[in-house]
Amino acid sequence: MRYAGLLLPVGVAALLATARDAVQGSTAAMALVVVVVAASAFGDRLAGVLSALSAAASFDFFLVAPYYSLSIHSRDDVELALALLAVGVAVTEIASWGRRQQAAAHLREGYLHGLAELLDLPLTATVEQTSRTIGTAISQALGADRAEWAAGHPAWNDAVVTLDGRLRLGARNLSAGKASLPTDSFTALPVCAHGRLMGHFRVVSSTHVVRPSAEQLRVALLLADRMATALPSDAFTPREESR
Repeated sequence: MRYAGLLLPVGVAALLATARDAVQGSTAAMALVVVVVAASAFGDRLAGVLSALSAAASFDFFLVAPYYSLSIHSRDDVELALALLAVGVAVTEIASWGRRQQAAAHLREGYLHGLAELLDLPLTATVEQTSRTIGTAISQALGADRAEWAAGHPAWNDAVVTLDGRLRLGARNLSAGKASLPTDSFTALPVCAHGRLMGHFRVVSSTHVVRPSAEQLRVALLLADRMATALPSDAFTPREESR
C-alpha cells in the first residue's frame, strides 16, 4: 500500500496534465487530495505521508508552470502546493487517530466479552472450565493466540507480568505498549493468594507480534486473579501446615 500511495498521485497528476488547459489548479489539487485520503484510509500513517508528499511534488511537476520541473514561479501556485501538502498530512493524522480509536474500541469490546463469559459461568463450574474461560478472556484482552493455566512457577526464560502491570524479562523491565510479547517463549501471568503463588497463565503469542498497553496488561492480571476463586480451598494451605 505504501508503494501505491507513493505512485498513485504521480499517475493521477500525469493524467490531469493531459487536460491541464481545461482543469483549474484548485480542481486538480482536490483530485489529488482524494488520492491522499484513499491512501490514508487503506494504508498506515507512513503510506499517507508518502502519498501527501508525492501529491504535492506531482502537482508541482505536472500541473504548475514551468511544467516538468519542480520549480514554481507563481506565489499562488506555491500556496496551493503547500496547502495540498498540509491537507494531505492532516488527513493522514486524522485517519491514523481514527484507526487507533477503532482498535481501542475493539479491545474494550473484547474485555467486556471476556467478563461476560466469566459472569455466565455457573457456580458449579470445574477448575478446568474456569481456567479455559479465563484463558480465552486473557487472550482476547491481549490480542494473543491463547492463554493456558499452569500450576507452579513460570520457566526461567518466560516474560512475567508483574503485579503492578509491567512486563519483565529476566532482570529487565520492558515498556508497556512498546515491547512485544516473546514469540519463542511464554508470557506468564502469576496468580497469587494469601501471599503464595498458586500458578500462572501461560500466554502464547507465536503467530504475530503483540505489543500490549499498560491497560491491557492490568486487565489481563485482573482476569487471571479470578482463577484464585476457582481453586480448591486446600490449595491455599501452606505446605508446612498441611502435613
